[in-house]
Amino acid sequence: MTVPFYVSPEQIIKDKADYARKGIARGRSVVVLQYADGILFVAENPSRALHKISEIYDRIAFAAVGKYNEFENLRVAGVRLADLRGYSYDRRDVTGRSLANAYAQTLGAIFTETTKPYEVEIVVAEVGRATDDDQLYRLTFDGSVADERGFVAMGGQAEEISAVLSDQWRPGLELGVALGLAVRALGAGDAAQPEAGQLEVGVLERSRPRRSFRRLGVDRLAELLGEPAAGPAPAGVPESPDSGS
Repeated sequence: MTVPFYVSPEQIIKDKADYARKGIARGRSVVVLQYADGILFVAENPSRALHKISEIYDRIAFAAVGKYNEFENLRVAGVRLADLRGYSYDRRDVTGRSLANAYAQTLGAIFTETTKPYEVEIVVAEVGRATDDDQLYRLTFDGSVADERGFVAMGGQAEEISAVLSDQWRPGLELGVALGLAVRALGAGDAAQPEAGQLEVGVLERSRPRRSFRRLGVDRLAELLGEPAAGPAPAGVPESPDSGS
């Protein structure tokens, strides 16, 4: 008689979690932190075509690590949900909290109901009218949500980066200081400190009237980091508001 193959639910969940963590750990890191005038997003990403940082809605942005096609699906779904809710009701009804809850439900369902979990970790951030109103939500592959304050680090060097940020981050940093701290943190451990041309950087600026997100071009990054001018920014990376779609 053949004995049926059996794996306990606990073992299945553990195997899925280990699989997702390994995939995320292979990804280049991302740092999200509050600064005096808003929220700063810094990703180690030499690609100028595949973004890890994007606008979702007026005052909301998204950052991710892991498999690009998986977190890009999540980003697009978030943009569509935000547009639909803002159009059907009011733009003020679109909040970082509501988007984080929607992402949590989606990731949780994928983790429990499918064979392969998403190998992603994401942050949904909303800039408020004052620093205390800023919202940072970190979501993991299983749909868990953490309400963060100050900063978030994701990716393969997250622990080392978080240690640097814990020691040096403080409220009210100017943009250049905050960017320098993020870049130093990305170079923590055995990682090499990235240069301006290897970075993808965006900000949610508190003072902008509606669409708060903008990208920082290579020349602007070099200026803030005290590096030599990098020349004209590559096509498609203007220092201007991002498209929400």
